[in-house]
Amino acid sequence: MYDLGDQFALDLAKAKANPYSVLVGEQFRFTILTERLIRLEYSPNGVFEDRPTELVFCRNFPQVEANVADNGTTLVVETAYFRLTYLKNAPFMGKGMNKTSNLKVELKGTDRVWYYGHPEVRNYLAPVLQATDSKPDDLRYNMRGLYSIDGFASIDDSNSKVFNARGNCVAREVPEIDIYLFMYFRDFTACLKDYYMLTGYPALIPRYALGNWWSRNDSYTEEKLEELITNFETNEIPMSIIMLDKDWHIRTFEGDRHLKTGFTFNAELIQNPAHLVELMHSKGIRIGLNINPIEGLYPIDSYYEEARKYLQTLPNGVIPFNVYDPKTVDVYLKIYIHPLDNFGIDFFWLDWYDKDRPEELALLKHYHFYDMMRNYKRRPMVYGYNASVAAHRYPVLYAGKSTVSWNTLKEIPFFNGKATNIGVSWWSHDIGGFFYGTEDNELYERFIQLGTFSPILKLSADVGRFYKREPWRWDMKTYAIAKDYLQLRHRLIPYLYSEAYKYYKYGIPLIQPIYYRYPELYDDVLYRNEYYFGSQFFVCPITTKKELVMNRVIQKFFLPEGTWYDYVTGKKFPGGHKYVSFFRDQDYPVFAKAGAIIPLAINEKLNDTTPPKNMEIHIFPGESNNYRLYEDDGVSDLYLKGYYLLSLIDYNYLPNNYTVIIRPLEGKSGIIPDKRNYKIRFRNTKRSGDVTAFVRDTKIECSTSVEGPDFIVEVKDVPTTQQLTINCKGKDIEIDAIRIIMEDVESIISDLPIPTKLKEQIYALFISDEPINKKRIAIRKMGSGKDSLETKYVQLFIKLLEYIGQV
Repeated sequence: MYDLGDQFALDLAKAKANPYSVLVGEQFRFTILTERLIRLEYSPNGVFEDRPTELVFCRNFPQVEANVADNGTTLVVETAYFRLTYLKNAPFMGKGMNKTSNLKVELKGTDRVWYYGHPEVRNYLAPVLQATDSKPDDLRYNMRGLYSIDGFASIDDSNSKVFNARGNCVAREVPEIDIYLFMYFRDFTACLKDYYMLTGYPALIPRYALGNWWSRNDSYTEEKLEELITNFETNEIPMSIIMLDKDWHIRTFEGDRHLKTGFTFNAELIQNPAHLVELMHSKGIRIGLNINPIEGLYPIDSYYEEARKYLQTLPNGVIPFNVYDPKTVDVYLKIYIHPLDNFGIDFFWLDWYDKDRPEELALLKHYHFYDMMRNYKRRPMVYGYNASVAAHRYPVLYAGKSTVSWNTLKEIPFFNGKATNIGVSWWSHDIGGFFYGTEDNELYERFIQLGTFSPILKLSADVGRFYKREPWRWDMKTYAIAKDYLQLRHRLIPYLYSEAYKYYKYGIPLIQPIYYRYPELYDDVLYRNEYYFGSQFFVCPITTKKELVMNRVIQKFFLPEGTWYDYVTGKKFPGGHKYVSFFRDQDYPVFAKAGAIIPLAINEKLNDTTPPKNMEIHIFPGESNNYRLYEDDGVSDLYLKGYYLLSLIDYNYLPNNYTVIIRPLEGKSGIIPDKRNYKIRFRNTKRSGDVTAFVRDTKIECSTSVEGPDFIVEVKDVPTTQQLTINCKGKDIEIDAIRIIMEDVESIISDLPIPTKLKEQIYALFISDEPINKKRIAIRKMGSGKDSLETKYVQLFIKLLEYIGQV
């Protein structure tokens, strides 16, 4: 068999199960992988597969305690989660008119039973592809996921190919039924960890991938790209990635045909690719290229003649691309891809999707990802559609071209939540929408805000001068809002990267939809879009237009149990309740939990995504908490060799005395700046008159200040390998910021262009103890007579009363 190289070799021993976990008969084999996960195989020939498959890389789990009873005819296997009963060596499904299952698995603590052929109709599914050119509004959730309100889910691996010792993907020699059954009841977190152990844990994405991306389907020249970069710099808007769409390469062959394939820079647009890449890297910007070998390898490329020495051509001269042929893959990578790597290209957008053959894209991603491992200085990352096979292993996923519309915006948070059903966090959308629709400043603002609190923020659009994704092309208010949120996104990278580390290390997804903890909200369109964003944030995305008269969005939202603070205003919300609030264009309902610790960067260079010398840490009152800040170089695989630093931020809260300790836990020095300047922002906190700071046992200078409801302590030049302790004492330190709905009403009344005396009357009416129906009558009366309210304002206040009455 053709040898692709050492970096493609897989661990066959890891793929073989612990023999003490295997129950085998003449035609069946059961492997108890965990208390919740079992492999079920049936082979008429009694031949079973132990090699890695396209989906499964590891079956060598620790042995699990299980009770096994075998009376010669029936086999019973019991763990803490399930009880399996099987008529030995019989087909899983009986024959004849009245087919009955010879295999059933009962979920303990319930009346639910899984059997072979179970329809699993209560599975919440997962997204495959959001949209296509022909169906831009086509949102499809037709892939079975792991999350089900039944508490179980199965994956059929029977038809997947296998990998041999050298990493070649080949067909199975003998067909068999090969199913993995997850019986997790309510412990979906444990289910995901089992799944990652089985298929491979998520990759740790490069740190720069968490910044702002730019991609437009345009024929960029070097000059236009330099102008674009300059405009972002001039407007002080950070950018970390530029992705070039198809036109970067030569596309014309025998006429005007525009090929998808192509691997040679179009010299009419980009004369000096090496210089362009060097310029972008000097600005802190990474570059990705759109590639697609599905049409084959054409004579348009400078590498074609070299490739023809090794591969056969079709009569028209085209070299067909077969991802299952290792020789073709080897030639493709070495002759076509490696020269682009030598230019300094950071990653590739594999723009290939065939809904009838998604496994081909999965394999192409696999080979690209493993090929990138040959260079330890460049951490592997590929970008493309969901190939439906262990998609979490090959980040980042692309949801597909979407329309510029409120419907698209509304679907994104629901889509991202469902992605977690198959263990995927790193999924990107075209922020602002890709094509069609109508450009609208309010829609653009809400896209940017949602993107800020999404896994990936990629500004993107089709070719066309009137698709406005550049913030400076909008009015000043929209520009200011977009700029603030895009700057915030880059500042959040220390938090996002630490959460990315948890996803890679422990299998904790970045996005967890509200219905995981409150299943009853899944069918409630008002609340099902809400989600946890990492360990410290909860987001209630705005996906509807504002009420034009009051110039605010009326937003109903539910907050989970606990105490929550509006991240911007600091307003305090008791959890476990539903609320209605009114949000201006610049506002967004993002909440931090009590005791939340959120590290942010203060970058000296605009596009810098490396561990910062200056760091601001937001800490919310109410509860003690700790946060693990993970840092490494963000671009190489040296973290696998121990070159990283994990620091603990420990917050000990008492109402009159609170302490913050920052200290290294594990890793090596030299990974982050030797000394760091900290700005500790205590949210909703009064000034403390007694503040002390220590590095180890040595007292150091600190400065204090107050900004609005926040108390700030700053320390300079703190060694990052030593412990920093800051203690604050005072009386009744926390500011009472319990949210009152009348604060919103007062703000709305204040902004309306109506007589001031009427404002006073209306506000007095709203805060009075009169019943709602009498308030409604009084408002209507204000719509008649001298100095009466305009009808639109009468209707507005009637609507406000209705919302207040629902709280």
